[in-house]
Amino acid sequence: MYKVNLLNNITSSELEKFDKAKYEVAAELSNPDALMLRSAKIHDMEFNPELLCIARAGAGVNNIPLDRCAEEGIVVFNTPGANSGAVKELVICALFLASRDIIGGAEWIKTVVDKGDEIPALVEKQKSKYTGPEILGKTLGLVGLGAIGGKTANAAVALGMNVIGFDPFISEAMKAELSPEVVLADSIDELFKNSDFISLNLPYTEKTKGFVNKDSIAKMKKGVRIINAARAELVDDDDIIVALEAGDVSKYVTDFPNAKTAGAPGIIAIPHLGASTPESEDNCVGMAASEIIDYVEKGNIVNSVNFGNIVLDCASGPRVTVIHKNAPDMNDKLTSAVSAAGLSAANVQSVTSKNESLAYTVLDVSGANDELANALKAIDGVVRVRVLK
Repeated sequence: MYKVNLLNNITSSELEKFDKAKYEVAAELSNPDALMLRSAKIHDMEFNPELLCIARAGAGVNNIPLDRCAEEGIVVFNTPGANSGAVKELVICALFLASRDIIGGAEWIKTVVDKGDEIPALVEKQKSKYTGPEILGKTLGLVGLGAIGGKTANAAVALGMNVIGFDPFISEAMKAELSPEVVLADSIDELFKNSDFISLNLPYTEKTKGFVNKDSIAKMKKGVRIINAARAELVDDDDIIVALEAGDVSKYVTDFPNAKTAGAPGIIAIPHLGASTPESEDNCVGMAASEIIDYVEKGNIVNSVNFGNIVLDCASGPRVTVIHKNAPDMNDKLTSAVSAAGLSAANVQSVTSKNESLAYTVLDVSGANDELANALKAIDGVVRVRVLK
């Protein structure tokens, strides 16, 4: 029986993907084989030796110690694209919120509820304070054209916007899904220069921290409207506040309020609603469950953020998986150990960890048993061995 420990309040019909005859799925399980989480921060968590994998029901994984997990032989998954529809809708909503002061106007109405029949006349007198431009014919710049950026690009085209995208890592599959009207910028500076609205759809890393700052804002159109439904750390809060005060930025819509941005003039702070739809939550949990099952039962890795992906049909016999140091002669050592046990390996393939310090090797070995597993574990540099029967 495999144990899947739920670290957040995860309730979804998609958890039924776990066969009850094989899996126990609950919160606060001891010595789990897998963790499923959303936003729980586990950098300081001590992992039990039995833990095989961690699945983040969402895209961002800065709450998980990826390198330490790899070193301990733990594969980490995320669920790219599972919440893309929900986040796309929030970005489209943000385009309208950033244009006219809809929220400010609605809040003002609450202050005159006691005026009774005077309200219509007061509205006509006051409404000019909340006007703003249409999005039709304006240019939206999308920084990142993954699942969310791509869907947002196509939706914005359908709304009559000009769309520029910049993503040096865009896949050919995503290019094929983009509307032909989407222009791929040659540089980020080109996007900055030409965009009336800018939406951030890139991951948070040390390299992208403070991506929007005083220097990048200086390259943008004066009065640009910026939308951040990706990660709080992509925008330097101090610099955006200064830019708003100077009129260099007209509006900043963020899905990540904090002490500096909540209530600041010119900032519309949304309470992290990007993926907060039942459909999105079900999609994320379902994808995370499938990733755990495929890895635990078959040794396949799909959507890992600390190891490369590898999906293989089993050739014959039990499957043996090995996580080990990324040394050039390691596969020879593994296959030699198989031969020494009087067995033969088929379907031998490897992928490296994302930091390239480790590797994951799959071998299909007819007759593989615990004796072989122990021989493989004894090889210097081997971190974890599993025999999947």
